[in-house]
Amino acid sequence: MARAVHALRWRLGLLGLLATGGCVRPHYFQADAHLPVRAAEASEQAARYTAGRQYARHGGLYEVFFGQHHRRTWAAAVAAPVFDLATAAPGGALRPGKLGGGFNSTSLGLKAADDRPYVLRTVDKDPRRSVPHWLRNTVFANYLRDNVSATHPYAALAVPPLARAVGVPHTHPRLYYVRPEDPALAGDSLAKLRGQLVWLEEKFSGDARPADAVPGATALLSSPAFYKHLLADPHHRPDPAALLRARLLDAWLGDWDRHAGQWTWAQVPAPGAAPGRFRYQPVPKDRDMVFYRAADGVVPWLLTRRFAERKWNTFRPAFHDPLGLLQQGHYLDEHGLVGLTAGQFRAAAAAMQRQLTDAVIDSALHLLPPAAYALEGPGLAAALRQRRAALPGVAAALYRKLSRRPTVGGTAGAERFVVRRYADSTTVAVYAGALGADSLLLARTFFKRETKVITLEGLEGADVFEVIAGGPRAARGPRLAIYGNPGARPPAPGPGVTYATAPRRSAHAYSRPAEE
Repeated sequence: MARAVHALRWRLGLLGLLATGGCVRPHYFQADAHLPVRAAEASEQAARYTAGRQYARHGGLYEVFFGQHHRRTWAAAVAAPVFDLATAAPGGALRPGKLGGGFNSTSLGLKAADDRPYVLRTVDKDPRRSVPHWLRNTVFANYLRDNVSATHPYAALAVPPLARAVGVPHTHPRLYYVRPEDPALAGDSLAKLRGQLVWLEEKFSGDARPADAVPGATALLSSPAFYKHLLADPHHRPDPAALLRARLLDAWLGDWDRHAGQWTWAQVPAPGAAPGRFRYQPVPKDRDMVFYRAADGVVPWLLTRRFAERKWNTFRPAFHDPLGLLQQGHYLDEHGLVGLTAGQFRAAAAAMQRQLTDAVIDSALHLLPPAAYALEGPGLAAALRQRRAALPGVAAALYRKLSRRPTVGGTAGAERFVVRRYADSTTVAVYAGALGADSLLLARTFFKRETKVITLEGLEGADVFEVIAGGPRAARGPRLAIYGNPGARPPAPGPGVTYATAPRRSAHAYSRPAEE
């Protein structure tokens, strides 16, 4: 009898959830982050704010179906200074600029008196803007809005010391409260900022001071600008070691939203090279998905399976799908990490394990607001320690993924691709004559046990492709798929080698623009 009553209660609860979520709620968000203080407490208690107390208004049954997420942290009372354009930035009074933001957040560009650019972003999001118009007034929009509670509202505060420990560039986000009546932010266009908790952080874009992001940097580029340089000129190369550190940090933090639009690239003169050659270090932006927790309810668990939104990877003590977690940054990995060996992947993971000490983890998490730390700090620390132990396995999985079907690309200039094939391996070396004596762009050995197909893309220029067989069984190694332009010199025909002059049209074409 008790079991039947329990089952009936679940069915009625689910029907109630669906019935009440049939259309989008017009007043979904909290009107003001400020929590009123009773007059008797006014002299004893500082102002308190919540990032989004609307996420904690549901009962236990709702959380069974849609997840507990970080709801209690969103509703926890925290302290924050009031935002003031005159004093918020160390470089002098801020001047409001252009209103922006992606599909989720609202942001305002700012510039300090010393011309350093900043951005003011809301902590809370509204993903309703990212869905088609015909879905915006449906239960689906309600779900997407509610799913913002899967993000941790204050995780960005813990990232800087963790990134600094492993040598990854970072911003310095600071939490503020914007007064509803702030005269400096008046006007209908800024309504979504007023009365909200916001982040103020440096805007690492083309008009920023490059050295503020990376010491020694001479310029900052967006991803489209960087990849344009990368495909056009061999003098511009990624820094693979720096990119690998950044990507392993992404995985460790559970930050799955690392598409090309989430990065700026710092141009640094290549050490020991002739003037005019540059390496580009990645500068991560927008750490909104750190500690993301989605798959703790029936509906989000189903939505985050491999056949659905695999990228919505839940942060937990054990990595359950590291390749799904990293898939948003596959374009970066394919272009920037192809030259690294398995040993270099292992060494990078081992170095991070040494650098991310218990003391570093604990001090970083204590930067969370006290109420947020009390709710989740010890659990997050334990999870980060367990994930730290698993970093070599994550590095190995990423290496295997990138080594299975690698693409080695050239530039718009003339390159020489030299391939030496052996029974158990294939070595690829790429030389760019435009660089002079030190013309080697990339050299890597791919092993038969790891690699099925090696794709070479010469892009433009009078490229030369040489394929050299190192013995009678050389064709048993990885197959070669070579793409050259009509003006290139093709390789001699041979078994296991295909050559085409038509450019690749697939999603993994080396020259395909990065998606932001």
